[in-house]
Amino acid sequence: MVKAVAVLGSKEGVNGTVNFTQEGDGPTTVSGTLSGLQPGLHGFHVHALGDTTNGCMSTGPHFNPAGKEHGAPEDENRHAGDLGNVNVGADGTVTFTIQDSQIPLTGPHSIIGRAVVVHADPDDLGKGGHELSKSTGNAGGRLACGEYLLNLETKLLHFFQLALL
Repeated sequence: MVKAVAVLGSKEGVNGTVNFTQEGDGPTTVSGTLSGLQPGLHGFHVHALGDTTNGCMSTGPHFNPAGKEHGAPEDENRHAGDLGNVNVGADGTVTFTIQDSQIPLTGPHSIIGRAVVVHADPDDLGKGGHELSKSTGNAGGRLACGEYLLNLETKLLHFFQLALL
């Protein structure tokens, strides 16, 4: 089993931890808790770069090794990093679990060393008709981000930085 974790944070008080696990070639399970967000839907994506030196802006576009359009998690034609939305409750927190087969933790398209980003607005899943729908889901600004870190038990550790916007 391969495990990874991303620790998210921002100056605005958005923070959380997102865990990733994958058994063999099976789907990756993404589970986490986020807090400090406005209630409602927020786009949630794996971005191409793990670089958080310039906050979330340096994480690049959505992870998209196959060169596809933006879409919903259940769509075959989508960026690998398109994980849809997290639904934040009235108290500003969300706990979630997602299973996805397009974000492996090993191999040539591994997400290890990339970043996870929570956006300000809902992801329209590529179906909103906005000029940004097919590229970003029109999900708005980047509220918080964190780079993936392999667990120590895997014997490979990747340095990460907590991004403060």
